[in-house]
Amino acid sequence: MKFKILTLGCKVNQAESSGLAAALRGMQMTEAERPEDAGLLIVNSCAVTAESVRKTGQLLRSLRRKNPHARLVLTGCWPQAFPEDDFSAADFVTGTKNREAILEWIAGMPESGLCISGYGSRDAFSPLPCADTTRTRAFLKIQDGCNQFCSYCIIPYARGRCRSMPPERFRSEIRTLAEQGFREIVLTGINLCFYGTDTGQTLTDAVDLCAAEPGFIRIRLGSLEPERMDTALLRHLAECEKFCPQFHLSLQSGSDAVLKRMNRRYDTAQYRALAAEIHSLFPDAALTTDVIVGFPGETEEDFEASCRFVQEIGFAKVHVFPYSQREGTKAAAFPDQVPQAVRAQRSARLTAIANEIRRRHLAGMIGQTAEVLVEGEKQQNAQRFYQGHTPNGTLVKIFPENDEKGLQNSLICVTIEGYEDDCVTGRPQG
Repeated sequence: MKFKILTLGCKVNQAESSGLAAALRGMQMTEAERPEDAGLLIVNSCAVTAESVRKTGQLLRSLRRKNPHARLVLTGCWPQAFPEDDFSAADFVTGTKNREAILEWIAGMPESGLCISGYGSRDAFSPLPCADTTRTRAFLKIQDGCNQFCSYCIIPYARGRCRSMPPERFRSEIRTLAEQGFREIVLTGINLCFYGTDTGQTLTDAVDLCAAEPGFIRIRLGSLEPERMDTALLRHLAECEKFCPQFHLSLQSGSDAVLKRMNRRYDTAQYRALAAEIHSLFPDAALTTDVIVGFPGETEEDFEASCRFVQEIGFAKVHVFPYSQREGTKAAAFPDQVPQAVRAQRSARLTAIANEIRRRHLAGMIGQTAEVLVEGEKQQNAQRFYQGHTPNGTLVKIFPENDEKGLQNSLICVTIEGYEDDCVTGRPQG
């Protein structure tokens, strides 16, 4: 049977989908190129906003309409956070806790099923198999859950409390990934900086284990919480030759008043100091972030403060989200909800600022030489090119002068000559 997994949301979801795909291949299934060609469709959902849930429901109905004979599975944060919702378009539904139930259901293939159970305080980390061998970069989830309870966020209810991959399993996973030929490992988690708080480990221990694995030449970290990033951790990372200086530091607002209502555990002064320290230790670092606009009670002055702060820090990339009310969160019941039209307007204004900052970041790389780990070959307007990322996470399209072959998984020096859309372009040095 052929399967197709459609993933919405964060890199953790992507890592989990990759592991699930590996498990399905272990059951002698093959992956379809298109959903229409699959006998088994799996939707790995996101619930971070009401819009993401709406899109997931829309996707389910579309898949059912276009491929009515396929068996359709829904998994992920949506059913975990809102188990009473209508999932009638799916044949089998499970949340984030019981992913192994998907494999059990597939093995038996009953007509339909539902397997959603809540999280408890003593739940253990539940890993999926290592990713497949079709990529250069391996995304490995080593932490799950969140204890922060930001006032706008449903994730603690969709993922449970913080828990970490046990050290012995971690060693086994990275050894397997290196043996499969991966050259770069990206460590991900719902709240990555909390890795090891339940096992006596730290994030530096995780980085050290990866650095000791000869097969890896690069190590990246997923999204990071600013209040958990201290000088000791940053200095340790700076001493790791394999560490890539790409920092995704969630900001959410450039207004201290809004940050407090969000129940974030830092202010703009602390964030500013952290950004300065990162740039002092990592001159070529790229900082990326997320910003929510239109949070309840956000005034025009608060919004302008966010705009100024984003421009001041000079992020390499900013993901802008209009605030979305999530049933079950404190912020959903806050007074002074910002009108939808104002949220949309502010989102457009900050997005325009973010796009200009991104353009300057990409344009500033022209003329530089960057080391790129080649991840694959693509085709554009009948022209063949390779692509990969620089150490600080910028995507590079590489147009070879000659008909070079076999560049996959190799580290090459590229002269940056231009930029387009969300990447830079260049040619290999001779």
